[in-house]
Amino acid sequence: MAVTVLVRAALALALLCAWLGAIAFARMRTDLDRMHVVTFVNFTAGGAMVLAVWLADGISARAWKCLLLWGVMLLSGALLAHASGRALLVRHGRRR
Repeated sequence: MAVTVLVRAALALALLCAWLGAIAFARMRTDLDRMHVVTFVNFTAGGAMVLAVWLADGISARAWKCLLLWGVMLLSGALLAHASGRALLVRHGRRR
């Protein structure tokens, strides 16, 4: 029963991170700032989801697969964010 409460708390944390990211995304003015918000949501909400799986399943094949998937998503997301940011800078010109 205590594990169920912890799993629900981890899922609520993931939901809170997603909502916080949505609010921040709406408030950001530039495309580059918005990309940072997407990275925040991927990291925090994804991490909370992985935590929920680990709490629910313990050490299992599914938990390891979720952790691996989250890691791949973080690496590929960072690569995609840098490529998109570079494309935005080239398209709009460098401003300082």
